Amino acid sequence: MDICVDGLKIAYKFTGSGDVTAVILQGWGTSYPLYDVVAASLSGKFRVLQFDLPGFGASQEPPESWSVDQFTEFFIKLMQALDIKKAVLIGHSYGGRMIIKLAARDDLPFEIDNIVLIDSAGVMPRRSARQNFKVFRYKILKKILNFKPVYMMFSELIELWKSTQGSEDYRNASPVMKGCLVKAVNEDLTHLFEKNKYDTLLIWGDRDDATPLSDAKIMEKLMPSAGLAVIPGTGHFSFAENVPMFTGIIKANFGIE
Repeated sequence: MDICVDGLKIAYKFTGSGDVTAVILQGWGTSYPLYDVVAASLSGKFRVLQFDLPGFGASQEPPESWSVDQFTEFFIKLMQALDIKKAVLIGHSYGGRMIIKLAARDDLPFEIDNIVLIDSAGVMPRRSARQNFKVFRYKILKKILNFKPVYMMFSELIELWKSTQGSEDYRNASPVMKGCLVKAVNEDLTHLFEKNKYDTLLIWGDRDDATPLSDAKIMEKLMPSAGLAVIPGTGHFSFAENVPMFTGIIKANFGIE
């Protein structure tokens, strides 16, 4: 199904049934069907909403490069458009960033019942001296190569070089979404963790190299009501890499038979 919010077409679906809606906020660059296994684990107790954020999956891109705050404001409008008054929020990776922002607010038009963060983003990694040098070198090279006379002489080579820079997520994104990603990864949310007063389940893969397990331990320490469950042998998509264990954790947490 589709719904129009603020002029943007948003793809979504509901499954399951219950008095409370469990809302799944996706990771960067994914489509909502990826989270069918998450929805299935919850549908015995909740009505479950899956959707694609603007610029993700089958949903329309935002008109400009949005910050996490702008995506969060849009999500609030989506919740109002779908008339959701009470929700369990489940966030994977980028979706976790949005939930951390939401949990720190006291002006939401809906009630948060519980939170689940799966391999969530939010902790800015500290760069090593080598990484800082690589960033510095990249910025200098970019400035030189964008100098008009140089670009005119070597435009094809320069464009080829640009296409190899950055993470896979960054390279695969459109210009608008690249700007969104840059804004997200350069924002540290650690200062918001203590403002999250909701019961929060952290589910993590111990081999996650995108948002490492050390991030989860920081969240567990700073969030007043957080508990951590680790899925051994899994990475950044722990929920999909060991579905039986993930499902067991979710069902135990929510008392689903």
